Amino acid sequence: MLFPSLTQGRILKRYKRFFADIELEDGSIVVAHCANTGSMKTCWEPGWPALISPATNPERKLRWTLEFTLPPNHFIMVNTALTNHLVKEALSELAPFKDYLTILPEQKIFDSRFDFLLTQSGLPDFWVEVKNVTLLDSPGVASFPDAVSTRGQKHLQDLIKLKESGQRAAMLYVLSRSDAEKFKTADKIDLDYAQALKLAVSKGVEVYCFGLEKKGDEYKLAKSIEVLV
Repeated sequence: MLFPSLTQGRILKRYKRFFADIELEDGSIVVAHCANTGSMKTCWEPGWPALISPATNPERKLRWTLEFTLPPNHFIMVNTALTNHLVKEALSELAPFKDYLTILPEQKIFDSRFDFLLTQSGLPDFWVEVKNVTLLDSPGVASFPDAVSTRGQKHLQDLIKLKESGQRAAMLYVLSRSDAEKFKTADKIDLDYAQALKLAVSKGVEVYCFGLEKKGDEYKLAKSIEVLV
């Protein structure tokens, strides 16, 4: 995914979930839309550099969108609205998924809506649920969730059902920060989710984590991240 038109500033504060005050290099302050509805814990501190993009819709109320925060020597993609776009671009190149030529987003089964259904003649259908990971648990280790996720637990229960029915089922965690090399569940935040993921793994649900790599103005989901489950 290309980001050719990013403007750098400093994040001053994030408030009411959807707003962030950004100070530009000329000293002016703009309000940027924050698409991340999570806690954004460990994702920003007042004064961190940040990258914002201009709105393409001239009628949109907020002219700017907060895309990245920049802790020292690293980046964090905080615009969670982009996560599934990055995954869709990468699925045909990532080893666990590249044999599937048909990619269907937002498919519903049981009581859940999954991010992707992959199909290919001669292969079992492959259901994939995507979760964005931005919480830094400890140096070099990122974790999910950053708040209690009953919806996430339900997804895991239904992935187990899909696996037991003879289909493939996977959790795909997208590590959206460059300062971590390992992934684990956030046991201290949501122990039930951590236990549900361990159960899912024992039942044959596949678990993967891939991280973003930056080359120039392009960010790509390519780096395989070690999963600690």
